[in-house]
This record gives sequence, C-alpha cells and structure tokens, in this order.
Amino acid sequence: MGSSPGTGRSKRAQFLRAALPCLVPCLALTVLGSTPVAAQSLTPDLFNPNRGGFASPETLPTRRTAGVPQAPSDALPALPDPNADPRKSREAPAPSRIGQVPTYGLPAANGASGSGYDSLNRKRQQPKLYPGQPKPKRPLGPGSPVPPAAQDRTLGPPRIAPPPSETAHKTPVPPAMAGNVPGQPLRRRLKVDDDSFGAVGDYAGSFLIKGGLELSTGYDTNPARLQKPIGSPVYVVAPDLLVQSDWERHALVADLRGSFSGYTTNMPATIDGFASPSPVEINRPDFTGHVDGRLDVDRDLKLTSQLRLRLATDNPGSPNVQAGLQKYPIYASYGGTFGFDQTFNRFQVAAGATVDRTAYTDSKLTDGTTFGNTDRDFNQYGGVGRFSYELKPGLKPFVEVQGDTRIHDQAADRNGYLRDSNGGYAKIGSSFEFSRILTGEVSVGYSARSYTDPRLSQLAGFLTSGSLIWNASGLTTVKFATDTQIAETTIPGSSGVLVHTYGVEVDHDFRRWLTAVGKFTYGTYDYQNQGRNDKTYSLEGNLIYKLNRNIWIKGTLRHDILDSNQAGSSSQGTVVMLGVRLQN
Repeated sequence: MGSSPGTGRSKRAQFLRAALPCLVPCLALTVLGSTPVAAQSLTPDLFNPNRGGFASPETLPTRRTAGVPQAPSDALPALPDPNADPRKSREAPAPSRIGQVPTYGLPAANGASGSGYDSLNRKRQQPKLYPGQPKPKRPLGPGSPVPPAAQDRTLGPPRIAPPPSETAHKTPVPPAMAGNVPGQPLRRRLKVDDDSFGAVGDYAGSFLIKGGLELSTGYDTNPARLQKPIGSPVYVVAPDLLVQSDWERHALVADLRGSFSGYTTNMPATIDGFASPSPVEINRPDFTGHVDGRLDVDRDLKLTSQLRLRLATDNPGSPNVQAGLQKYPIYASYGGTFGFDQTFNRFQVAAGATVDRTAYTDSKLTDGTTFGNTDRDFNQYGGVGRFSYELKPGLKPFVEVQGDTRIHDQAADRNGYLRDSNGGYAKIGSSFEFSRILTGEVSVGYSARSYTDPRLSQLAGFLTSGSLIWNASGLTTVKFATDTQIAETTIPGSSGVLVHTYGVEVDHDFRRWLTAVGKFTYGTYDYQNQGRNDKTYSLEGNLIYKLNRNIWIKGTLRHDILDSNQAGSSSQGTVVMLGVRLQN
C-alpha cells in the first residue's frame, strides 16, 4: 500500500539534504574548470591550538583585560622563521611540564576585598574596633551548636517582643540613650512611667524620694458643722513625702501625709445662752504616716514590720466633742506590727503581733480652765493572722482573724464606766487581679467587742472591708473602698460606735494634662445602747490642670451632709477651694 503524503515529503527532504553537499563542489569545479588549481600549503598555524591562531588578538572575545598580568597561555604564538629548516623544528624535543603550574585568566581570590573568602587561605586584614567595643566572634560553621540569643544591653530580665503599637508613631531614641553605642557601659533599665505629669523624684543613694506641697485657700460655709451655719475663709497646707528603696532584695517604704486647716473666723463661745458644741478656734491638724519594712530571709520566708502614726482631732459635729472648748484636743495614735510571711507553694501564711497606743491632749475650755482626757488614753495589744491560697493567677481567697485587748490608763472614765475591753473580728474574702483591669480585694465578716463593765453590752456587727480599682478604659478609672471600725466614745451608757464607710471615686482624663475627679462617700455611725444613728454624705468634685511635672493647679467643690436622728445634731456645709500643688 502507498505511504501517506507526509511520509513521502520527509523522504524527499532527506534525499535532497544528502545530495546537496555533493552538488555544490561539482558546480564550483565546473565554473572554475579553466583556472589552474593550486594545493593548500601546510603551515604550523593550521594546527595551532593556542588562542589567536586563527584570529587577531584585538578581536578575541576572551581577550585579557587591563590590570591582569599576562599568563603564558595568553602569549601570542611566534611567527615561523622563513630561513629556518622546518625539519629541525619538528625534531626538537617538547618542553618539560614538570613543576609548571598553569594559570588561567584571573588570579585566585580576586575580588575578595580585605575580609572575604580566600581559597588560598591567606591572612586577611582584621576589622578595626572602637575603644571598648567587644570583639566580634568568628562565624560558626556547619555542625556547630546554635548560638545563644543576643542579650539586651540593659540591666534586668529581657523583655518579650513588644507589639507594633508600642513603638509606632514615636520619636526614635538616640543610640546613646538606648545603650547601643559600641563600648558604652550597660545602662540601667528605667521603669515604665504611666503618668506623664507625675512627680519624678530624686535618688539619695538607693532610695527614691518624692515630695509635694499643696497650698490652697477658699471658703467653708459651715466649718464647725453647726445646725445654724457660720461660714469662714479657710486655708490648707498639705505636705507629703514618699521614700522607697530600690533594692533587689528587701524593701523599705515611708509614706507620710499631713495637712493643716486654718480658719480666719472664730466661732461664738455660746449659742442661745448655752455653751457652744463647737470650739472657738476650729483649726485642725491631720497627719497619717507609716513606715513599712520587709526582710527577705529566703525565697519563701519574709519578715515584715510596720510603724504607724495618726495625728488628728475629733470630727466636727461629733458628740464626743465637749461643749465650751477653746480649741480641739489633739490625739495621737501610734504603734507597730511585727510579723512574718511564709509561703508553702500556693498556700501562704502571714501573721503578726500588734502594739498600739492612743493618747489625748488636755482640753482647754473657754473659761481658761483645763480638763484632762486621761480616761480616753489606752493601750491595745493584739495579733492578726491571714491564711490564703492561690487558686489561679489573679485569684487568691483568704481567711483573716484578729484579736486584741484594750487597757485604759484609768479604770473608770469621767462618767464612771469601766472601758477596758476584749474584741476581734473574723472575715473571709479574696484578692483579684484580672488582666490589670480589676485589681484589689473584698471581704466580709463579723466583729465583736466585750467590755469589763457589765452595764456596757457587747458591741457587735457585720463587717465589710475592701478596695477595688477598675480600669474602665485608658482614660477612666473607678475606685471603690469600704471599711468597718469599732471606735471608742465618751457618751454615758454607750458601749462604742460601729462605723461603716463606703466610698466611690471616678477619675477621668480629658487630656493628659486635664483630669476630673468625682467622689461620693457614705457613712453610718451607730452609737449602741443610745439609739443615736448618724449618716454622713459627701459629694466632691475636683478639676486638676497639670502645667508640668512640678506644678499642678487644683480646684475643689465639696458638699457635706450630716443627718442625725437626734434633734439639733444635723448639719450641712459647702467648701470651695482653689490651690496649687508643687512636687518633685
């Protein structure tokens, strides 16, 4: 059978490709048939294997460039001598290749600069180092262990990688401040400063000292908290001092805050023909300070201590204030706590012994006489213990038990009652720390106190205690605090005063330099066995304008209400203040 058209064309193409080389010489010989033919002479250049044998050196594509020494293989072949006998040249022996190392083009390690790889293992130039710069380590080769991670050049534990938002849109830190300059000594890591207008303080050795002074003046519509208000201009001087150690182990903190409220107007000595329940001079000092110390014996055992001092007067409008006083008597309550804190894995035990003393100054009356307050002076001895267990990070329930005894300097008070007593409390609660949004602790319990005098019944009541801080947002913070105390009283027949206090504070930053603070406080005073119950309300607003870290301007507006079920004891008052705070 016949082949396909494609197969026939393929065979014809193969036949033409085979015949074409034979036809071309034949045609050339036919054209030049009348020209005499000369044979090609055999010359040494015909079989020359060197470069340049068939082309000129200028047209070689691999010609030698400038700066490269000429190699023997690059040398051009010498032209044959026409007078020499070609037979002698063919009979001459070939040159020996023993010890002759050929070179090809560029030399070895060309372009490796002064510190690159050199195949000839020649000594390289060492990099120059700045004074004090650490010597770089040699690069590791295959099979070497993984090098350790580069450590931070600042003191303290290395930080994890910060989120991108932490460094975004921020001014770059100079290398000298960041500690990245070669040879620079290690720079101590600075603590994070959340308050851009807060006091910086000064270092004295290893102690950080921060001090402040508030000077304010204004007007109080009822400073003595009388039923019929009598106003007076007021000025307040309030210094404060904070000293804290900066040690790796152990700790020492001193927090001292005080104030003095001065009034330019004196209160009347008599009201409606009777001795005034308010002193004539109503200036009042107030100081609260404590010094806390911690000694770290080991990782799990710590010795703790506290020294405290409270200097104040009775509150205006209190029934404990004597009638016909020239000025308020001042009392001082001071003492200390000494204990330990032991940790057993997640279980923690803290206990301590307490010693306190309360002493009053003598009362100066308007008639020039002096009345002693020795019957109100007493010593208190007791102990407190707390047992807590960390269920999980941020949640630690606890149980706290306290007991004490009070011994007065005089067995009987001015009304003939024996005020020595024994008491204590037990409460259960928990501390919180949820992602730094909600921190603090809350507890509830029961408190009771029994007196030596059988005429004084037991003083007992429900106990609440706590302090919570809620960071609602980056600009708003809400604080809640509650406390319960059993206070002494001089009212005849009354065992004491059960005091409950509740407070809420909201801080909002309109700007970093402009802050508004709102406070609301509610308190109850239960005078047992007397049927008297007082309720206090206080609503306060503050506006703080921060010029810089050292100067603040502060405005205050506060309204106080005392609501009592006893006739003639209720009162109200409004305070307006404007001042400046100086701090460092």
